[in-house]
Amino acid sequence: MTTSTIEKKPLSTPDRPASPVLDRPGEFSAVTRKPGDRKRILVGFDLGTNASCVLAGPVGAADTTVSKIVPTVVGYAREGLVDGIIANNATLLIGEEALNHRLQLKMIAPLEDGIIAEPEAARDFFRRMRTLIDPTDAAEIRAVIGVPANAGQPAREDIRQCAAGVFDRVLLIPEPFLAALGFRDDARLGQPNYVDPVTNSLFIDIGGGTSDLCLIQGFFPSTDDQISLAFAGDAVDKLIEDDLQRTYPNNGLSRATIRQIKEEHSYVGAIRKPIDVKVLIGGKSHTIDLGETIGRACNRLLEKIYPATTTLIARASSDSVAQLLQNIVITGGGSCIRGLDTVLQQKLAADGFESPKVRLAGPDYKRFVAMGALKAARSAREDQWQHLLA
Repeated sequence: MTTSTIEKKPLSTPDRPASPVLDRPGEFSAVTRKPGDRKRILVGFDLGTNASCVLAGPVGAADTTVSKIVPTVVGYAREGLVDGIIANNATLLIGEEALNHRLQLKMIAPLEDGIIAEPEAARDFFRRMRTLIDPTDAAEIRAVIGVPANAGQPAREDIRQCAAGVFDRVLLIPEPFLAALGFRDDARLGQPNYVDPVTNSLFIDIGGGTSDLCLIQGFFPSTDDQISLAFAGDAVDKLIEDDLQRTYPNNGLSRATIRQIKEEHSYVGAIRKPIDVKVLIGGKSHTIDLGETIGRACNRLLEKIYPATTTLIARASSDSVAQLLQNIVITGGGSCIRGLDTVLQQKLAADGFESPKVRLAGPDYKRFVAMGALKAARSAREDQWQHLLA
């Protein structure tokens, strides 16, 4: 059976220290344009390991003119490809177009564990995303880009380098903070029964490469307010893949197929059996029980997240913790794991935390970081934007 793989470059831990250097937005205020300036477009960009979301709109308006979710993958045409196989004989594709032609392309994942692992592919990805935002290539583009919680200076500099010459100015802000800002219902602010998530909450953002946790208490989070774990959706996929390989050697199932199975059947809590899944192995249909395999892998994710959650709760002030425990929000792709909110809440209660309430961000989880980023872009001060020169 022919399968396609996405090549990822291993990361060098010494080059990427854990100590972050944060860009602090401070108090946001409106950006003003000078007469004669180029048309200016503001962008909220969630640069994800497996999928990216971009929202864009003009300065001085609330309109969103671009709203796209794109798989974070770049495909380069293989040597000797027959003319006409790819439209216009394109040699570079991204996102769904690349995945649709994965047999004819060398597939590269620009990010690993939430940070850039393949700079050239990342630059190509940025360039193609810009064409979605500004097909004329004539506008000034200012982008707020989400980064993992506590991302180190080298990781942040990699993003700046790859965005140089593509975006005119950028601002880098931790993803969980942006998720809270995007999740916030601005129309309900001031209503007595509405709890503003930006005022006092704990956000758990589970993506493909990292699980990011952050205390949100009305101001820009400090280093101590954030924890980033290099264990998330991709790590769960790898655990399932390894277990399958032990049980069904040389099964030929691609990582994409395994991810699809996980997304359909994932759960945490007591092991469920059977969960029968039909798969093609060697071109033949097989039904295999993956209940225990999926349960073990997803519960491993919970085992990683739980101590990070309690660590941040312990760091909250005594005056804020009671309300904080009522506003724990799980977002990102991991929020789709069945029972994650319920089991996490039960574990907190069993450990003596007072009346915890854990909820899911809901079906719009793929857009919350980008939504928050666009809100931040619309209220950033002129001196907060970083110029990017090619």
